[in-house]
Formats: sequence, C-alpha cells, structure tokens
Amino acid sequence: MVVIRLSRGGAKKRPFYRMVVADSRNPRDGRFIERIGFYNPVAAPSEQGLRVDTQRLTYWKSRGAALSPTVARLVKRAAKQAA
Repeated sequence: MVVIRLSRGGAKKRPFYRMVVADSRNPRDGRFIERIGFYNPVAAPSEQGLRVDTQRLTYWKSRGAALSPTVARLVKRAAKQAA
C-alpha cells in the first residue's frame, strides 16, 4: 500500500521532516517514491515552516495513497494558510 507520511531528518533536537510518498513496507526514513513537501516545526518566524505540493498530493490521493494522521493534519493546516 502506498502511504504519504513524514520522514525525519535534521540534527538532534532540531527536527526537519520531509513529506514523502512511500510504500508502507519501507522504513520511515528509508526508500521513498517522491518527496511532495516539508515540515519544519522549529522554523523561525521569517522562514517557511510548511510547504505542500497540492497538485502531487491530489495525484497520489487519486491513485489510492493513504495519508498518515499527522500528514492529514498538516495538509489541513496548509490549506487553511493558503486560503
């Protein structure tokens, strides 16, 4: 099953997450199909903390990809910021 989830990067105590499309059998930080955005929870006010490529998100959802609960929450937040 294809899932859209977060993959952790960054340093200790400075997390940075990539929003990726991956096979659910692969590890969290392992192989992925495509990167469609990012989330930086410790971004400064002058930096962009969340970016989602909505066209690619819509494409993968139409292909049957499931969103993780955290990604669903972030997508809702990104849509709210864009409006």
